[in-house]
Amino acid sequence: MSAVSKLASRRRVLRGMLGGTAVTVGLPFLDGFLNENGTALAATGQALPACFGTWFQGLGLNPGYWEPKKVGADYEVTHQLKPLAKFRDKINVYSGMRVFLDGHPPKVHNTGAVAITSGGIPEEPKAFPSVDSLIADHIGTRTRFRSLEVSCNGTRETYSRRSASAVNPSDTSPLSVYARIFGPDFKDPNAAEFTPDAAVMARKSVLSAFKEERASLVQDLGASDKARIDEYFTALRELESQLALELEKPAPLAACTKASGPEEIHAGLVIDDIVANNKLFSKLIAHALACGQTRVVNLLFDGASGNCRRPASPVTFHIHTHEEPVDPAIGYQPNVHWFMETCLTGLATYLTELNNVREGDKTLLDRIVIMFGTDTGFAKFHSLENIPMFTFGGGRIIKTGIHVAAHGDTTSRVGLTVQQALGVPTSHWGTESNRTAKTITEVMV
Repeated sequence: MSAVSKLASRRRVLRGMLGGTAVTVGLPFLDGFLNENGTALAATGQALPACFGTWFQGLGLNPGYWEPKKVGADYEVTHQLKPLAKFRDKINVYSGMRVFLDGHPPKVHNTGAVAITSGGIPEEPKAFPSVDSLIADHIGTRTRFRSLEVSCNGTRETYSRRSASAVNPSDTSPLSVYARIFGPDFKDPNAAEFTPDAAVMARKSVLSAFKEERASLVQDLGASDKARIDEYFTALRELESQLALELEKPAPLAACTKASGPEEIHAGLVIDDIVANNKLFSKLIAHALACGQTRVVNLLFDGASGNCRRPASPVTFHIHTHEEPVDPAIGYQPNVHWFMETCLTGLATYLTELNNVREGDKTLLDRIVIMFGTDTGFAKFHSLENIPMFTFGGGRIIKTGIHVAAHGDTTSRVGLTVQQALGVPTSHWGTESNRTAKTITEVMV
C-alpha cells in the first residue's frame, strides 16, 4: 500500500484511548495528501474543501478612518485597518453599504447585526436563517460538526440562527471546545448523557493517547511532511499547556489582600479576558478546520451591545461611544478607537493562526472566506449607513485584496456573494429592500 493510500485510509485522524475514553485527533493536509500543486487531494483529484466563517465585533468602526480612498486593487491601508496591514492582499473592503429599515422601528444594536448576518429586519414574522446556516446546509453536512460557534466575552451570545426563533448558541469555554474536538467517538449506550472531562484531557494531553500510532505515521512521510507534523503537534502541545494552566490554582502571594470595590462584573467582559479567550479559540478553530472536523465557524469577539471594558474601569466600550467627545486634534474618540483597535488586533491574531496552517503552496486562510459582522456604521448615533463590511481570506475561492465602493447598496450583497462563491445554489438573498440578486462581481472568480 502506498504512503498516500495509508494516509487516506486513516481518514485523516489518529485514534487512541485516554483514561478509558476514546479520543481522536485530526491531521492537517500534508503534502502526501495533495497533488503536486497542493490544490487538490492526491487520492481523488478533488479540490480542497472550501470553508466559511464569520467574525463579529460590536459597534462598528470610526467613519472616515477605515474606508480606503482608492477603489480596486492595491488600496491603501487606512489608519483604522493598521492592525490588519500584513493581510491587506487577503482582505476585501466593501464601503458605502447600508441596512434598509423599510419602515420597521429599529432595535438598537440588534437590527443591523441581524440584517447583516441574516439578510432581513428582525421584526419580520418570517423565519430566516443566517448566512452561515445556509452555507453549512451546503458544505457542512459531511463533517463531524456542522458548524462551531464560540464567544470570547463569556456570554452565549450568537448571530448564528437556523430560523428567526432558533439560534445556534455560542460555546464560551475553550476547554469545552477542546473537549468537543478531541472528545470520544464512543458514548456509553447506557448513559443518559456523557460529557468528556476537559480538565483531565488538558492535563494528560490527548497526544499521549496515540503516541505509537503517531510514530508509525511518521515513518511513511517525506522530510517536509515530517517537519510539518512536528510543527503541528508542537503547536497542539503548546495549546494544551495553555489550557492546563487555566485549571491550576495560582500560587499564594503573601502581600496580596482582597480589596473592597464595586459589585463584581462577569470576568468575560474584561477586554484582557476576551483577548486571551480569542487567542485560544483561534488556535482551536484553526485545528478544527485544518483537520476537517468542521467547515463552518462563527467567532464572536464581543457582541453588538459592546459591554467589554478595560480592567478596573466601570466604563464600557458602549458608554464611551456615546459619551466620549471627539478629540478635535485627531478627529475621533480616542478611547473608542482603542477598543476598536483591540478588536481588530484580535482579528489579526485569528487570521494569523489560520495563515500559519500551510496547505501545499497556500494556507488554510486561502480556503476559508470569513465575513465580517457588526451592527452599526457609527455607534455614537446607531447609524445603519456606511456599515463596515469585509471578507478575509478565501484566495482559492474569490479574488482578494480589493476595495469595492457600493454607494448605498444593501449589505446583503456580501452575504449573497459568499454564498454563490461557496456553491450555494441561490440567485438572491434577503427580504424587502435588503433582498438582492446582485453579487459583487469584482471579487467573483
